[in-house]
Amino acid sequence: MKNTESNFGVGDILATNAFFYYKRLENAWCFYRDILGFQTVADYGFAKIMRVAQTSFVTLVDSDSGMHNAQEPKSVTLAMVTEQVTAWYDYLVASGIPMHRKLEIRAGSPHDGFVTIDPEGYFLEFECFNSHQENISLLPLLSSLDTTYAAHGNRPQELGVKATVLWLYYHDLSSAQQFHEGLLGVEPLVDQGWAKVYPISSSGFIGFVDGEHGLHKPTKQKCVTVSFITDNVDSWFQRAAGWNDFDLLTPKITHESERVRLFVSTDPEGYYFEWDTFLIHNDNADLLRQLRKCRI
Repeated sequence: MKNTESNFGVGDILATNAFFYYKRLENAWCFYRDILGFQTVADYGFAKIMRVAQTSFVTLVDSDSGMHNAQEPKSVTLAMVTEQVTAWYDYLVASGIPMHRKLEIRAGSPHDGFVTIDPEGYFLEFECFNSHQENISLLPLLSSLDTTYAAHGNRPQELGVKATVLWLYYHDLSSAQQFHEGLLGVEPLVDQGWAKVYPISSSGFIGFVDGEHGLHKPTKQKCVTVSFITDNVDSWFQRAAGWNDFDLLTPKITHESERVRLFVSTDPEGYYFEWDTFLIHNDNADLLRQLRKCRI
């Protein structure tokens, strides 16, 4: 009988990370580095780990070397939570970056923002959560965070990122909530009706969306891997291995190039979830320095 009891939690998850997969990795890297101004904290050649916010990362992967094919549907949206949403919009429009959804500012709205498109079609949302009853539990957490500013490139120095929300899209939102609340030991922080936001790391949030209402429809394949960075990959493996409907893609914890210990599973609707413990290695020096800050 597999475990279904929630006696665990996300307290030892240091940071969130999302793996995106590209046919032209160098082109994508230039966009995230030079236009968005994200810091590259580890460069493995075929993969670049970039810091987005205090405990939020995105990893750009050459699809020829990754777990996903770049042709798979990009059923994911990475949202940057910022207090400078209008200035971000003006900057990206002036930089010639295409928009999927133009900036909307609405009086009394719980959130305002816009959606842009990266070089290979991933949706990137820039969003401000406003003073609103819907956000009453979220706003104190955001106010406690340091803003992350540009590390590189053309991004104006005044444009910051407070946090990230990784939005995932489901056929059965209620079942997805029940599954992940149990596995991760979390409760919803923001309830938007057809979308729920959960805390994972201090600046890294995950959002589960009813695919009938979101930016994407649910798809069988998804060109993304959701990653949680932790010091306790062994404990998470034991938990995942005993969890109903969580299928292990790696039957044991694996070592990749002496840089990371990890395992990968799929949730009931096929999203890949990976837990990573990064090891002492020259290629991880900058990343480990950032992760030490996450422990403070």
